[in-house]
Amino acid sequence: MGTDATWPLRRLDLRGDREDPRSRLPRASEEQVAQVRRETDEVLAAVRAEGDTAVRRYTERFDGFGGDPRLEPGALDAALASTPADLREALERAADQIRWFHERCRPPDWEDTRGGARMGVRHAPIGRVGVYVPGGQAPLVSTALMTIVPARVAGVDEVVLATPPRPDGTPDPGILAAAAVAGGVDQAFRMGGAQAIGALAYGTESVPPCDKIVGPGAAHTAEAKQQVAMDGVCGIDLLAGVTEVAIIADDHADPRHVAADLVAQAEHDPLATAMLVTPSADLAQRVEHALADEVAGTKHVERVRTALEGQGTAVLVDDLDHAVDVTNVWGPEHLEIQTGDDEAVAARVRAAGTVFIGGCSPVSLGDYAAGPNHTLPTGGTARFTGGLTTSDFLVPVNWVAYDRDALAELAPVVDALGAAEDLPAHARAAAVRLDKEDPGE
Repeated sequence: MGTDATWPLRRLDLRGDREDPRSRLPRASEEQVAQVRRETDEVLAAVRAEGDTAVRRYTERFDGFGGDPRLEPGALDAALASTPADLREALERAADQIRWFHERCRPPDWEDTRGGARMGVRHAPIGRVGVYVPGGQAPLVSTALMTIVPARVAGVDEVVLATPPRPDGTPDPGILAAAAVAGGVDQAFRMGGAQAIGALAYGTESVPPCDKIVGPGAAHTAEAKQQVAMDGVCGIDLLAGVTEVAIIADDHADPRHVAADLVAQAEHDPLATAMLVTPSADLAQRVEHALADEVAGTKHVERVRTALEGQGTAVLVDDLDHAVDVTNVWGPEHLEIQTGDDEAVAARVRAAGTVFIGGCSPVSLGDYAAGPNHTLPTGGTARFTGGLTTSDFLVPVNWVAYDRDALAELAPVVDALGAAEDLPAHARAAAVRLDKEDPGE
């Protein structure tokens, strides 16, 4: 039953203000980011120097388990065998939908001929990929599907799973069951956070070094992925850190739907960002009334309260065009559109991890089973990168095959550009194949 209470969101009034708003929009503070960076530096340095010893030490500190990080063979199959029938059916249906989408995401190889030369691109599966599945504040069972399914679709040679243990040393059984449904893994380890990313990147006595690491995580996990990528140790998919949602809505939206979606995002993490962008002050007020009921009735009320008090924001804009401009600058991980003309608004979006169009397309659908991956760019990085797809597990290999006639056709270009760059050996490498005099002589 509803009440007269409200849950006030921070108001940011941008009506009549077309200045760049990104510095005023909610996200983690520089102080929070700096602290996470310092703490992650310490963990990664220790894992690189000490290997398994450091992994065990930090796993015991953060997860309460200091034993062997290796997971026993057969653990995935055992977890699947004990999974309740309804959950197993849900996992299988979700995996089927995710697989369907990612099969269609696979980029095609191609070959063509021009000027007598053949060339093209083929896509080679990555050798060894580490998939990280969070299990801290919430065991993200669905992440096992979202990372392993596209890896298997791409044909990755070896998939290595890392997921945090519980104090008794066992990972969440739902995560292991999902990994089995997704196609299984070649090795599995009970470790989480920055220490898991360090182990997957650098390798330890137990953990093989991976060519690429994929999967979302909290702040320390995301920071660790960024650091190992900057070191050139291995590749990563994208910066998938603390979660966020922006909802573009007008008076056509149901305030209960908007409130429920804000709470669903805040449920993930105390640092999660939940933002409403609307030209309607009346809708913002009605959402705040609906939020009071949603917050009061949610299970993880303290986590939700902390997130909404810290980052919950209602942004008032001039119109829906202005709303799109604001979200394009902010680059949200998730963007919902609940307006009188959802498709037209969605067509103008150019920066969002995934766009959820219409009142019946909540983010939670995408989190679990819609099809597109839920490993998405956060922190504004959606302005220049997209979500995890099959392409992230493949390396595009360009190839060329020239015969003598085709080489002769382009040799003058090589001559001219080699001279312009003062690299005469480049021109010589073409000329010697044509029995010509060295152009430098």
